[in-house]
Amino acid sequence: MEPVPRSDCPETIRELFAQISPTYDLMNSAMSLRLHRRWRNLAVSMLGLSPGDRVLDVCCGTGDFAIPLRKAVKESGQILGIDFCAPMLQIAYKKRVPMRLALADACRIPLRSESVDGVTVGWGLRNVADYESALREIYRVLKPGGKFVSLDMAVPRSRFSRSLRAAVFKTVIPVLAGVFGRRREYQYLPNSTNTFLSREGQAEWMRKAGFNDVIWRDLFFGNVCIHRGKK
Repeated sequence: MEPVPRSDCPETIRELFAQISPTYDLMNSAMSLRLHRRWRNLAVSMLGLSPGDRVLDVCCGTGDFAIPLRKAVKESGQILGIDFCAPMLQIAYKKRVPMRLALADACRIPLRSESVDGVTVGWGLRNVADYESALREIYRVLKPGGKFVSLDMAVPRSRFSRSLRAAVFKTVIPVLAGVFGRRREYQYLPNSTNTFLSREGQAEWMRKAGFNDVIWRDLFFGNVCIHRGKK
């Protein structure tokens, strides 16, 4: 089994996201060519939610999962969002996202066991202090039969895509980050992607946490990947 990569000091990661929070949404749209919303829609569709369901968005950031989740669970459903970075949550509050927000750690989710029908994470698990603990907590709060999806960056399998990705990380991302005065903070992105688990490694750790029917789907020429597991 692949060893679980540990992210940097939680305080360091929290401060990094606090620094980039004002420009986070703009950078997300620029780096994904505005495709990240389509990917979130796809991830939510893989949960198989129904109207009235209760769903949790872990590492919710500025709340971009709220819209597709609300469409899935309708007005009768409940959406909860947690993040460990207060400035990111403040952006979500200002956007009036249709979810209840709370400051909390993915490794210590403040919910009862078996209390939600689905869990989403977008670009978050590689930033938690303890990946294994976060997966166990997600599994704990899910109801039997509930599903979990994680949407995140990935290392492409093809040599051409890897070369193109390296060029983008070396040239385009620093330029975009420089426009917003955040060049240093966005150096973290390629490093965290390169040192995170492989697709197979993530699936293996999900199974160890208790998930079954674990699958993944590559997007954006293998630069993005969705993992899904079922309790």
